Amino acid sequence: MSISNKKLPKFTLGVEEEYQIIDPETRDLRSHMSKIVEGGKIQLREQVKAEMHQSVVEVGTNICQNVQEARKEVAFLRNKIAELAGKQGLIVGASSTHPFAKWQDQAITDEPRYHHIVDELKDIARSNLIFGLHVHVGIENRETALQLMNQACYFLPHIYALTTNSPFWEGRDTGFKAFRAKIFAKFPRTGLPEYFDSVQSYDNYLEILVKTNCIDNPKKIWWDLRMHPFFSTIEFRICDMCLTVEETTCIVALIQAVVAKLYKLLMSNTSFNIYRIALIRENKFRAARNGIEGKLIDFGKKAEVPTIELIAELLDFIDDVVDELGSREEVEYVHQILAKGTGADQQLAVYRETGDLAKVVDYITGKFTEGI
Repeated sequence: MSISNKKLPKFTLGVEEEYQIIDPETRDLRSHMSKIVEGGKIQLREQVKAEMHQSVVEVGTNICQNVQEARKEVAFLRNKIAELAGKQGLIVGASSTHPFAKWQDQAITDEPRYHHIVDELKDIARSNLIFGLHVHVGIENRETALQLMNQACYFLPHIYALTTNSPFWEGRDTGFKAFRAKIFAKFPRTGLPEYFDSVQSYDNYLEILVKTNCIDNPKKIWWDLRMHPFFSTIEFRICDMCLTVEETTCIVALIQAVVAKLYKLLMSNTSFNIYRIALIRENKFRAARNGIEGKLIDFGKKAEVPTIELIAELLDFIDDVVDELGSREEVEYVHQILAKGTGADQQLAVYRETGDLAKVVDYITGKFTEGI
């Protein structure tokens, strides 16, 4: 049997989502005073966590063997957090920024970790009122993981464009489909990852940062894509929060398929072009500004191409792995996203129709458990 015909590894999955806790009367963010987290830990243990701001709840799936299992867990967690919030007279939404909440009004969670971050980063940390989707893909070998991370960077803007869901900031239409990344960019060690030619060079980089008190642990590398310091995964962190479970599941399936295809090429001694981070950064900016409605750069053609065309090319690129992964149906939900628009497109449509950001919040919260 040739290497190219060998079965793919499972590429196990882990999904983390960060939710907005909202007052149903004011539609503003509301501190939950840890009651949701405390209630969740009784039933969900380590699957639910407090975040820096008390109006944020983070959840994480267990290790999932396939995309269907990941969807089931995300749906369960959304339902459970909505139930726990309801008991406190609160509601929940999934968007990467709140349409009008002000960070100055948000309480910081009373935990040493968050006090340390605020002490170090001051208003950069206090103003980081954003919500993200993180997707882990299991890869046991660190050298392989590093190579796949280097190569997968090219596809980050394509995936990002499909998840754009943060058009508003403090009551303003920002003109961006994804403003979250612009807020997070104030943090150190964010954005697209550096290129590393070996795990040794990567570890040397981390060692210097720790020794010089830049960081106290490698988790403070907050890149859009990173090798996780404690799990055998690469973690995609670029995505905005998705409005619905179906959208999240589609993005998880897409990410898993990209990793699987790049792995297949790697095992067949077929190289995939690694483009300069400076060039990929141009595409990330375009994706943040225009989502799926704009153009990205095709570096091979050295030309601008409609983003939807490059997403179609991405689907063709991964087509030969999705059946083995069992995720064709979930991947093909991309067509639904392209047809109805991303979360940002949908939020903006509501605002243009109503002129009322409270109605936008209602739309966000109404989508949170849709279909589950």
